Amino acid sequence: MTRILLTLSLGLSVGFLAATPDPVAPDPATPRPIDAVDTVFIADMTWMEVRDRMQAGADTVIIATGGIEQNGPYLVANKHGVVLRAMTQSIARTLGNALVAPIVDFVPEGDIQPPSVHMKYPSTVSVREETYRALLTDIVGSYKTHGFRHIVLIGDSGGNQDGLQAVAAAQNESDKDGPRVSYVPEYYNYGDVAKFLTSQGIEQKPEGLHDDFGITAIMSTVDPLSIRADQRRKAGKFRINGISLAPLKNTQKWGRAIIKFRTDATVAAIRSAGG
Repeated sequence: MTRILLTLSLGLSVGFLAATPDPVAPDPATPRPIDAVDTVFIADMTWMEVRDRMQAGADTVIIATGGIEQNGPYLVANKHGVVLRAMTQSIARTLGNALVAPIVDFVPEGDIQPPSVHMKYPSTVSVREETYRALLTDIVGSYKTHGFRHIVLIGDSGGNQDGLQAVAAAQNESDKDGPRVSYVPEYYNYGDVAKFLTSQGIEQKPEGLHDDFGITAIMSTVDPLSIRADQRRKAGKFRINGISLAPLKNTQKWGRAIIKFRTDATVAAIRSAGG
């Protein structure tokens, strides 16, 4: 009896699936029936909006890697993702012909077992280097298929850089006539940011935390909760590396200045690479 019911159930399931319309049946040339939204983030767009932006000249896609890791007692584990939300939008809009791929949050953060580096702390997610590179390769391949002519790889964390460089080099070697894949090391310029802040009179005294004023300032422009602004004020901890974060609007002003500083350097490098 059980076997009969299972057979009937499977038969009904197969019949239902056969009758279900193909979820990708719409003609790719179907006109967009509603107004498009003004965003550069592909994950926040419909497929028609992406298609139409590409047809209007958006031939560059930015693939950015972040990381989920411990960032001291004040910054969320998605620190790099928050920073990249601000940075990639600024870079794409300044370029004028670029869209932003969903941020790649899963990157090497240390050995999983036994745990090393950031994996010693709860919240961190790590992947093996080969997993990271395979993921990047497939993401790049997806955007090649969709017709982007320039694929830009940037990373907001030091441990991301070797994989980005290797994948870009491999893609360009294996597909010499295909879209250009550019690794842009100029984006990862936190050393230059520190020098920029010093030149503006902001002298930091490192506290041994995975945190600093420049990163905190950028994050504050996206979401003050990501730096726990209210909680730190209440606890008398509204400062980092000897620099007060009050008033918040002043920190956000610095954040916007740093975003522009990093954007200018990155856009110049992307354009030099053919973007």
